[in-house]
Amino acid sequence: MEIIITIFLAFLGTYFAIGLLFGLYFIFKGATKLDPLMKDTQKKVRILLLPGVIATWPFLIGRLFKSKTA
Repeated sequence: MEIIITIFLAFLGTYFAIGLLFGLYFIFKGATKLDPLMKDTQKKVRILLLPGVIATWPFLIGRLFKSKTA
């Protein structure tokens, strides 16, 4: 049972780490590719979006690379 918990926590930690790295890129650079209005938002608002981006990064990374804008 301990090995299952260890594998699960390793997977969860890896998911969070990749999500954090992608999230930092996305909220400061990539979000404007999906939504041009994000250029005018304050950094405080973008920081509030970070937890949601971390949780949903697999979906957002696909949308970001399929985006045709700038």
